[in-house]
Amino acid sequence: MENVAIFDAPGKGRGLKATKELWAGDVIFSEASVSAVAFDSISERICHSCFRKQDTLQRCGQCKFAYYCDRTCQRAGWAEHKQECAAIKAYGKKPNENVRLVARIMWRLDKEGSVLSDMQLISLEELEDHIHDMQEDDLKELKADINYFLDYWPRSSKQHTIDDISHYFGVVNCNGFSLSDQKGLQAVGVGLFPNLCLVNHDCWPNCTVILNHGKIELRSLGKIEEGEELTVSYVDFLNLSEERRRLLKSQYFFDCTCEHCNNRTKDDLKMAGKEVDGVKPTEEQVKEATDYCYQMLEKIDKARLSGNYHEVVKFCEECVKTTEPILADTHIYQLRLWSTLSEVQAYLQYFVEAAEYSRKMVEGYLKIYHPNNAALGMAAMRAGVTHWQAGEIEVGHGMVCKAYAILMVTHGPTHPITKDLEAMRMQTEMELRMFQQNEYVYHMEVLTLGSGRIFFEYAAPALWESIFQLRS
Repeated sequence: MENVAIFDAPGKGRGLKATKELWAGDVIFSEASVSAVAFDSISERICHSCFRKQDTLQRCGQCKFAYYCDRTCQRAGWAEHKQECAAIKAYGKKPNENVRLVARIMWRLDKEGSVLSDMQLISLEELEDHIHDMQEDDLKELKADINYFLDYWPRSSKQHTIDDISHYFGVVNCNGFSLSDQKGLQAVGVGLFPNLCLVNHDCWPNCTVILNHGKIELRSLGKIEEGEELTVSYVDFLNLSEERRRLLKSQYFFDCTCEHCNNRTKDDLKMAGKEVDGVKPTEEQVKEATDYCYQMLEKIDKARLSGNYHEVVKFCEECVKTTEPILADTHIYQLRLWSTLSEVQAYLQYFVEAAEYSRKMVEGYLKIYHPNNAALGMAAMRAGVTHWQAGEIEVGHGMVCKAYAILMVTHGPTHPITKDLEAMRMQTEMELRMFQQNEYVYHMEVLTLGSGRIFFEYAAPALWESIFQLRS
């Protein structure tokens, strides 16, 4: 692998460093998974081979568990599913996703050995499992999964020691990488990528990871010098430093000592009050508004999970009315409110209102996130689409172009969502020219056919419903 080398990262153990100078958007390496499985919660709604979401899927006639787009996907996935199929049929029920993934990994290792490719930098035996760092509750879950695995694992397959089985469960627990659907917008499964496991964390990283056409890609976010450590963020930077450290300790078993955590960088912005004409609210006013917002967000989440979207809008608007005069546009609870409002209102086709809140969200994100952060790019895309649908073509086109520039770095030109953004960019550019030539005619066209009509017709519901995904 020409772009990277393993080295001992101070205070972190093994890591990867660049062996040459890299630039924003460079693919440092790509890697296929050792194995991957669909999440239990959506295992009947996605293909178990290509991980695409489909309205109609064909179920495996033997185990009655695996689903595929068609015969082509079923044949492509048969090598991995063959032993699993017989095991599920014999067991009489489907195991959970952790058991299924570990079983698939071990069947493959039994067949091919621990190094599965010439590009693999580390064997699975060498990966950290952190079992000795687990809390009591996590150990109980681990033991339950191991017992489940022992019941499920066929006697005809090679038998393994408890230590080996425990190791692979530990590896999956702290190194499993979420797989996304074909648009890259919703997590649908989990897989194991050995080389990616070597990339250490930083809250302000120089790389990002994206799944593209079945493989993960490690992509550079900016200029990286030869010899510089390659890092990705394991958690969302939008969280406060204390919360990021808590999440990293509980899930990945280390104390983050990155510069942004040590200096609590941007924590002040994330909990700030709104300054108007040089006057700021008192600390007590900010605290009261923050506490109120936190309580309302709990109610909003419950209404959202129950599918009561009109109630979600009601709660959000009630909360925004109270908090907007007090909390800054970078306050993380305010941003969560705007994000939820823009998603739900767009889903309900209240595009004018959705556009306003999506714009505020992007303006806040710009002050917090790295300029090439994928979450910022996705937020800009959402804002672009909602402004477009609201008939605000100038802002809509600008947001789409901003999103396209970011996702060209984070996702690359061949990713499906970047291709959709390119189509959007061309369409909004055409409509913007129409608007600039004759605003009256443009708005008449919008009233007659609907803004963004051409793209909306060919991409919705595939992209539209994904952008405004309301999980239940």
